[in-house]
Amino acid sequence: MNLLKALAKVSSMTLVSRILGFVRDAIIARIFGAGMATDAFFVAFKLPNLLRRIFAEGAFSQAFVPVLAEYKEQKGEEETRRFLSHITGTLTLVLLIVTALGMLAAPLIIWLSAPGFANNPQKMALTSDLLRITFPYILFISLSSLASSVLNTWNRFSVPAFTPTLLNVSFILCAVFLTPYFDPPVLVLAWAVFIGGIAQLFYQLPHLKKLDMLPLPRLDLKDSAVWRVIRQMGPAIFGVSIAQISLVINTIFASFLVSGSVSWMYYADRLMEFPTGILGVALGTILLPSLAKHAARDSGEEFSKLLDWGIRLSLLLAIPSTVGLAILSQPLIATLFMYGKFNAHDALMTQQALIAYAVGLLGLILVKVLAPGFYARQNIKTPVKIALFTLAATQLMNLAFIGPLRHAGLALSIGLGACLNAALLYYQLRKHGIYQPQASWFGFLARLLIAVAVMAATLFALLHWLPINWHAASYLRAAWLLLLVLAGAASYFGALYIQGVRPRQFMRNGA
Repeated sequence: MNLLKALAKVSSMTLVSRILGFVRDAIIARIFGAGMATDAFFVAFKLPNLLRRIFAEGAFSQAFVPVLAEYKEQKGEEETRRFLSHITGTLTLVLLIVTALGMLAAPLIIWLSAPGFANNPQKMALTSDLLRITFPYILFISLSSLASSVLNTWNRFSVPAFTPTLLNVSFILCAVFLTPYFDPPVLVLAWAVFIGGIAQLFYQLPHLKKLDMLPLPRLDLKDSAVWRVIRQMGPAIFGVSIAQISLVINTIFASFLVSGSVSWMYYADRLMEFPTGILGVALGTILLPSLAKHAARDSGEEFSKLLDWGIRLSLLLAIPSTVGLAILSQPLIATLFMYGKFNAHDALMTQQALIAYAVGLLGLILVKVLAPGFYARQNIKTPVKIALFTLAATQLMNLAFIGPLRHAGLALSIGLGACLNAALLYYQLRKHGIYQPQASWFGFLARLLIAVAVMAATLFALLHWLPINWHAASYLRAAWLLLLVLAGAASYFGALYIQGVRPRQFMRNGA
């Protein structure tokens, strides 16, 4: 299995999902606007979505995949199926209890997470109704994450990569075609979440069946492997939660700034999600199962070589993305957001936040590559300790930067914190002998920096000489932006090609 081709597939599927996410947001805004009903829905969806990020997408896969890979490599198919049966039964039982409690305690949860709603009984009741519909999403998406982890371990990356698009498709179809049949209409969005969760789970089941890895769930609380996963999940959940805590704290800081600061940071963050998802998340997705297999085989040299490949590929793609985001920040924001009430001042403030965020793009992507080096060896405590230190350092930087740089200072703190996180992970991997850099790093970096300089010069020249009006019609803005992006990509990869860099040099077979 060629990892570069797998990365291309996962990245393209992630790109489709992100684009559909923008379409979803635009449709919801157009049909429902902004008011009491949408406030109620966003609050009702916030908690299950937060649990998804903490539990389903992060902690579970980090704890589960290394143990699954160990069973696959050392125990045989029958023992692996038995382990899957027991972990599925245990997970389903826990999730059913959590879901039932969440639905029963919906009013209390709303009172704790949005206490201001208590002043409006109608809004409180609507939000509670919506939460009862959306809360089972955590059950479906967590079981979907289990299915995705199995498929990724068997190198079936395309199916899990496509799966998240089904939620956006559910939102779009339900909002467009079913809204008139619901009273109040916003209920359709809650049912879209419910349907999307079911779709993501059941879409993957036939593919598990083809692998003969779809055993019936059984409960066996004496299974030692299940308890290993549970013990690993404790620190993993804590580690993933740290990132969410950091975002909440930054929002609190931003709430003390001028009106619009939270929104400017939100729009900039949305743009950052494209490269971090397409590059960072995709790389982490394909690396973790392969690294876990090497760890199970105790093949340290191959483990190190695979990490080296991931780091090089991260630099190859993340450094030009960082420079490109910074240089094209104004065209990007003008093309995507500067319409209606989003004026030139909003665009400028968002641009400042995006440039500050871009400082940390390389760090954000490298963390997705370096952290699996610990997860694959069933060492979750080290990344968690580093994340805790990074959280504290980020808040100190917030205090230092918020005065002179305002909202851009908060974005810069997150970016620098990500770089610090990546640097500490790299240091620990080297310190413990887990990673040893391969040969020819100096030449690789020299060629990379020359290509980035050529790209930057090309973009600056085009922005200076071309008669571009970023207040023109949307299709003209999009055309100019596409031209700039293509010119930047062509100049960068062209410069690499002239220096002898070829795609085949990054071809690598997985474990």
